[in-house]
This record gives sequence, C-alpha cells and structure tokens, in this order.
Amino acid sequence: MSLNTLPYDLLLNIAQHLELVDIYSLQLTCHSLYDLSTTRPIYRNLAVALLRRCRALPLQGFQRLSDLTTSQLISAVRKAAHLEHSWLTRTPQPSRASPYVRSLEDGEQPLGRWYKVMSAPPGQEVDWLSPITSSYSLCATKSGKMVCWDVHRDICLAEWDPHERWELWKCRVEFDIRTVFFTMAKVIHRTDDRLMEFVLMKLQFPDPELESDSGAEDGVPKPVFSSLATFKTVGVVMNVFLLDPASRLLSAFVWLSGPNTIGLYAVLDWAKQEYVFIDTGILCSVSSNWSCVFYKKQIVIHSEDSALAHQFFYPLSLLQQHAKPSYDTPAFVPVVSALVEPTVTMSLPFIFPAPRLTNGDSAPATQLPSPNPFPFPPWYPESAHFVRQWWPTLPSVPRLSCTVVLLADHDPESHRTRFVLTQHYFNVPLVDLEDPTTARAITKGASAAAQEKLRPIPGSDASPSSSSSSSSSTSSSLSASAPSSASTPSSSARSEPAAGAHLTMRIWYVSQPFEVVCVIDEDDEDDEDGDGGAERPRPLMAVDFGHAVWIEYDDKDDAEAKRLRFVSFPPVVEQGRGVPASEGAVRTLEIPAELELDAVETINIDQSQGGQIFILCYE
Repeated sequence: MSLNTLPYDLLLNIAQHLELVDIYSLQLTCHSLYDLSTTRPIYRNLAVALLRRCRALPLQGFQRLSDLTTSQLISAVRKAAHLEHSWLTRTPQPSRASPYVRSLEDGEQPLGRWYKVMSAPPGQEVDWLSPITSSYSLCATKSGKMVCWDVHRDICLAEWDPHERWELWKCRVEFDIRTVFFTMAKVIHRTDDRLMEFVLMKLQFPDPELESDSGAEDGVPKPVFSSLATFKTVGVVMNVFLLDPASRLLSAFVWLSGPNTIGLYAVLDWAKQEYVFIDTGILCSVSSNWSCVFYKKQIVIHSEDSALAHQFFYPLSLLQQHAKPSYDTPAFVPVVSALVEPTVTMSLPFIFPAPRLTNGDSAPATQLPSPNPFPFPPWYPESAHFVRQWWPTLPSVPRLSCTVVLLADHDPESHRTRFVLTQHYFNVPLVDLEDPTTARAITKGASAAAQEKLRPIPGSDASPSSSSSSSSSTSSSLSASAPSSASTPSSSARSEPAAGAHLTMRIWYVSQPFEVVCVIDEDDEDDEDGDGGAERPRPLMAVDFGHAVWIEYDDKDDAEAKRLRFVSFPPVVEQGRGVPASEGAVRTLEIPAELELDAVETINIDQSQGGQIFILCYE
C-alpha cells in the first residue's frame, strides 16, 4: 500500500506531526496528496500550532477564526508562519502590501504607501493611543476625551466627552463581541488616603451583518460609547484590571501604606452596587512587579521579583463573604474589611541563561543553576508590562501571559541610565495543581519563598499579636524547586524548577545595555499647590505580546542621534522541543523621512508627533 492510498484519517494523523515546510513538500508529490494537504483540518492544525507558540494569525478587523473560509485560513497560516520566521531572522522591512493609500491629484492613480499619517483630534493633545484592530484607533486626550478614529478614512467615528479631566487607566478588547472596555479615573481628594473615582466604559462596534445602516453616514454603522458603572477607591491605586467582562468582574491593587501590603479591591459584578476591599497581607516590595489574572472563578495575584515568581489565589466564593454595599453619594468612602490570606500560594524560580564562556574557560563540572545576571540592586524595574494573549484563538489553545520588564541601572555620577530588556511567558497556575505529581508536593503552611511575601496573620503561630481581627481560610502553598545543597542559602531561590515545570520560567534578554529615550511627564497628582506637578521620565517603549519597540540614543556617531529599535520575543517551546535562544537580536527599523524622532511624544506601535499620528507597517 502506497502513501497516497492510505485512509484519510491515517494520513491526517501523520500530517498533524508535520511543519508547514513539510506540508509544502507533501503538496509537490502528487495530486492526491496535494488535495489532502490543502484541506481545512490540515491548516487548522497548523493554526493551532502557531497559536500554541503565541503567534497571532493576521485577521482583518474583528474577524474570528470561525469566520474564515478554507482559502482564507490557508492564506492566514502561511502569512503568520512567514512573519514568525522573518521577524526572528531579519529586520522587518517596509510593507509592500500596506492597506494605506496616498491620494494624488485628480486623474492620477493612487499609489500604495507603507505608512499612514493621521490627524490628531482637532485642538486636542494626545495622552494615550492604541490600535483597535487594523482599522480603528482609540485615543485618549489630555482633556479627558476619548475618541475612536477610522484609520483608513482618517475621520472620527465616535467620541466621549466628560467635560472634565479624566485619565485612562485600562483598556481591553473583546474580539468575539466586538467591544472595547476601558476605565477612566479622576482624583477627588489628594490626601494621604487618596480618594479616586472610576468610570467603567465600553465602546461597542456594530456587527455589519446584523445592524441596519439607518442613520449612519456612508451606510457604515458607527460604534457607540456607553457608561457601565462607577466605583470609588481609597489609597494609592497601583493598577486596575478588567478581569472578565463576560462575568462583569474587575479588580484593582491598592497600596496600603500602614502595613506596606497589597490591598485587593474587587467588583464581583459591576451591575450590582457592592464592592470587596481586603488587606491581602502580601508585602509590597519596590523591586516587585504585579499583575492580576482571572482563573477558574479565582482572582490570582501574580507577583515577580528578581529571582522568583509568586501566585496567590483568592476564590470568588471567599471574596463574596467580604462584599459590602456601595453608594452613589459624595460622602461614601470604601473601607478595608479584613486581613484575608490566600487559599493557595505557589512560587517558582526563574531559569537564567548560563554565563557565556570566554577563551580558556571550561564548563563547570556540575550543572549548577545560573545566577541572575542583572540582580536587584543595582538593576531595578523601570517599567513592567504584563500582556495577555489578546488575539482571537481556539478553545483548545490555553492562553498564556507575557512579562516584559525594562531594567535600569542609574549612574549617580554621570546621571545617565542604561537599560536592558527581559521577557518570559507564564502560566496560571505556575504549577498544575491537577497533576498528581505536583499535587502531592502541596503541604499545609507556607514554603520559605512564599512566606517571605506574606505579612504574618495576627493570631497565627507566626505572630505573637492577636490585637486585630482577621479572616483566613485553610491555605496551602507550593514551592517547586530542586533540592539544594546545605551550603546554598534557601533564600537565594536559584534552583531549577522540578521535573514537569514549564519552560516558560526561562528568562530571555536583550542584555547589551542601551539608553532608551525618555520624555518628561508632569504628574498632576502631586500638584497640590497649583504650581505644577512633579516631573517624571517616561521611556518611549511599546510592548505587544510578541514584540517590543523603542526609541534609543545612537551614540556611535552622534550623542543626540536617535533610532527606532525592534525585537521579537522567542516562541513558546513545548517540553522536548528544544530550548529557544536566551538572547534577542535587536534590529533598527527604517522610518519615513518626514518622521522626526526628536518630536515623538508617545509610542504604542502608533506614534504621535506634533499633532500627527504615524502608523508604520512592516513585514
């Protein structure tokens, strides 16, 4: 029996183990195998493989995978695979298939152009800018206005104007329901216990197949801004998280200055007038980075320091016990209800790349864990980006998260700061609790690594004091690490993860120090006397799930010369599939002659320059 006469199911099973280049070779063998290798199941499997490596498929607008025809799916997979290979091996080039068209004089044919120059909202200063698919951009102005812009037609589609200064805090796109959720905030009282008010908004894009064109210009229905809820916080809000719009769930981290811990503020259903505000007891360190993830009806606090990643689990059922009513009155102020410890705590050490050997050096006799090449101090996190996998995917593909940290080392004598970039993916949970091997490692009480992150609960064995009330539940912790020798301090936490731990704990670097360009922002929150707020530098860097781009000084020829730099992050590698390189190849991007890097104010793939927005397309 020859290969082309095997049953379809068997051939499909064989093809599922092939890469795209192998599928190309299979298509060249004969007509029957060509027909097999151009079927939807073959390319759907290739699409799943790309998504598992955290590579997005190039879809148009709010397109979903299920919307694609077989030919469109084949085209999307081929383009995604080409981009993945090209952007990891060469410098992105100006796109020859740019969707933007430059209008010429009457009678002349329009010419394609690889970039688009948009007009900023008239009379407005751009404060924040983000693409909403390839067709729309969402813009926040310094006056508090939100504007939705049609990129191709360069017109405003919708705007929300509160007629007072509000600041954008968080934005989340839900492709399946064609909706953008975002939160705006303003400070009510600038005391030590800062009181802030938030408004939760949504921008709903109509479905062209369902909406009529009545009342719409050019027959195109327009998106609509609407308010969903308002809530107040007290204390220094570190971040706000739109955890799950489908279940109307959001949370926020609040720094509690007295105990120096993380306060968890949550709205478990923003359609109800109630809130949860607890002291987690998790110590707040200046060298730690924080994020929040929703996982199986649990709010998970994800924390990272220079050596370890930690996760703290709070079931919604536990938080519901501490829900309190909220009121739409000026006098209402939320209060912390209790000190509540997490039900599960786990920690995993990062895997750092092995030191490079110089001439004459020999490899160590034993494979010891590699030390952190950029420890704290002197390296500190200048900015941290936690990026969720935002693009349309499939139910069988687990969503990962990505951490990108810009580490800085400031020289007090020269007053110059050098930077390096670090990246890794992570799972929730860090360790699979349903795996019997790791589940047996969970023990009552806290591991050394996890315990160091928690303030002792009053009344527990770890604390002699029981003067204040607390609410706790049966908790467990897990610390996945290989046994260390007696001479190795337990606090170093530099051991390799145990067998079965994810390769996502491997740290990836741009380790050649560079000097990123910073712009000076004025912090209005510190402006209590009306004399102008404190100035703080903001790095001109943008991070997406798979890439980072920034503007840096090119001091080879001219100390003030600048260049636009780009790097692609490595793909997610499954167990047994090898280990990606630990060092990224940084490349310089070509820019239009009319784009002055000295005038760039913000960068988020979209760039704002003197009232104009440049959208650059690369391939």
